[in-house]
Amino acid sequence: MNGPVIRIAAEEWRSLARNRAGLIATLLLVALIVVSAVVSFERRAGIEAERARYQASADTGFDNQPARHPHRMVHYGQFVFRPLSPLAFVDFGVDSFTGNTIFLEGHRQNSANFAEARQSSLLLRFGQLTPAFVLQTLAPLLLIFLAFTSVAREREAGTLRLMLAQGVSGSQLLAGKLLGHGGIALAIGTPAFLLFAWLAARAVAPTDAVALLGIGYAAWLLLWAMLAVLISALVTRSRDALVALVAIWMVGVILLPRVLPEVAATRTVLPSKIETDIALHRDLKQIGDAHNPDDPYFAHFKARALARYGVSRVEDMPVQYAGLVGMEGERLTTGLYARSAKAMAAREAEQNGFVRAFGTISPLIAVRQLSMALTGTGLAAHQDFLNQSEAFRYRFVQALNWMQAEKIPSVNAGEDPRVSADNWKTIPRFRYRPFVPPSALIWPNLLVLGGWLAGLLLLSLPIARRLGRAAR
Repeated sequence: MNGPVIRIAAEEWRSLARNRAGLIATLLLVALIVVSAVVSFERRAGIEAERARYQASADTGFDNQPARHPHRMVHYGQFVFRPLSPLAFVDFGVDSFTGNTIFLEGHRQNSANFAEARQSSLLLRFGQLTPAFVLQTLAPLLLIFLAFTSVAREREAGTLRLMLAQGVSGSQLLAGKLLGHGGIALAIGTPAFLLFAWLAARAVAPTDAVALLGIGYAAWLLLWAMLAVLISALVTRSRDALVALVAIWMVGVILLPRVLPEVAATRTVLPSKIETDIALHRDLKQIGDAHNPDDPYFAHFKARALARYGVSRVEDMPVQYAGLVGMEGERLTTGLYARSAKAMAAREAEQNGFVRAFGTISPLIAVRQLSMALTGTGLAAHQDFLNQSEAFRYRFVQALNWMQAEKIPSVNAGEDPRVSADNWKTIPRFRYRPFVPPSALIWPNLLVLGGWLAGLLLLSLPIARRLGRAAR
């Protein structure tokens, strides 16, 4: 890198140091990143401790149940709470809107409840104070105000012709401006980058996830610095550059990310809960009635069960037939609910894919998707929690159904047969496996951000030539 480029970049840094308003705004944003990180870290720790306490309380309540019929425990159920990922304090993503608690019981698949957004004011929907919010929304605005005069002021003051007449080429001038404001952009993000490095060094989060998060946010900040300098070089007056850049920020950062989900919801309509429940109830009726001796499906199931144990009557089975019926019924209903959930997830993925496709236009969508994927707070992580909890629910209910079949006598069981309370402690407990984002949620978003940077670099070539012609 040659001398003029370095000198021009250094002059931009000196200009920022002399600009008291710009310096104060920069220091305030840096302070805001630090404060948001500390506040979010404490908030995440509080939420995590609260969920762990509730989970322990729910588990203790289940273990302390008295002697009961196992099928009653199927309906007593279990509460499971979604743990937060270690990086959730950086970006809470959709966690506040999707719910974090599921009541697991037999015969049905409940949805997650107790979303924070439903219990808070509308202010939550305008963004939480997290490092992600500051970097994604506020930092670009600051970079705009710091760089919108970078080239335009040289033109307005008449120093542009002077610099070019002294032998500085248009490409050197533009490279210096880009280097200067690129350095400022990275300096603004330094607190976040230091935080990521600390998380990796303390093994709080996976090193690769933290590194990719840092790369994504660095690309995002550089993108806005480059965009501001290039727009400043394209227009003749600095105020025109400011108007254009603020308009781009409003459309790309504020408008599109909020309008696109609404458009996606119109294109791919999700059935309401009552519509889903009605459809499931209709399908459940077609499965068969286990209490009807003439039901074709369960009559065939009974014949297979008798043949399996080599007896002619259910009373002669070594296990309770009602328990076997419960297991078969749970298998059938679980399959039905799984197909319904899969169809719903496919529709949600279609909506999300539509929004993600616009990441090429609004790179905020790309950096937001990347941030939520790496911090484990996106829709995919929530869906992974639902899948894990549903798989656990099936094992939990079937364990109780088998307990009924194995421990309740087939004949002469009495009016209210029960099993010992010690059996509840043998039932499995939910253990959440941390979400690992697939490559499909990471690399396409990084490619979008890289593509924007490459596109702006290519755009700088004709702009530099245009600047060079200003001296003629």
